[in-house]
Amino acid sequence: MKLSAPKFSTWLVAVIIGVIGALQHFGVLHINELAPYSVHLLVAGFALLIAATLFKKL
Repeated sequence: MKLSAPKFSTWLVAVIIGVIGALQHFGVLHINELAPYSVHLLVAGFALLIAATLFKKL
């Protein structure tokens, strides 16, 4: 299986999602609508990075 680097836009979206999830989880960022989903956002960011590495066009 060949791995490829993700596109910059995909990488940027994944990092933003992950950082928002981490900051929300640790209480640095306070967005009430996202509070129940902080861990889900963190996992989604990492999952997007993994998917972008596995699939060439992502």
